[in-house]
Amino acid sequence: MDGHVYGAMGQPGVGFLMAIVIGALAGWLAERFTAANMGLIANIVMGILGGLLGNYLAHKLHIPVFGFWRNLISATVGAVIIITIYRAIAGRRY
Repeated sequence: MDGHVYGAMGQPGVGFLMAIVIGALAGWLAERFTAANMGLIANIVMGILGGLLGNYLAHKLHIPVFGFWRNLISATVGAVIIITIYRAIAGRRY
């Protein structure tokens, strides 16, 4: 361990409850950007998964992600990517 305390999503200052809030907002934004029709739980799940994907991609691209707004942006981008991939796989059924 490096001696630092990390919260949810591996970011300092983002606790579990805030990760759910960021996930819900990011999922809702991604739902609006992709014109998907999902419910609240699906928005939260897509936002949290999008946060994980967005933070992973930002880390690989050497983009620092910390704080509310940067986590929200990375989670939204990740959620949009996940929804787009899901739609491509599901095809017309979605």
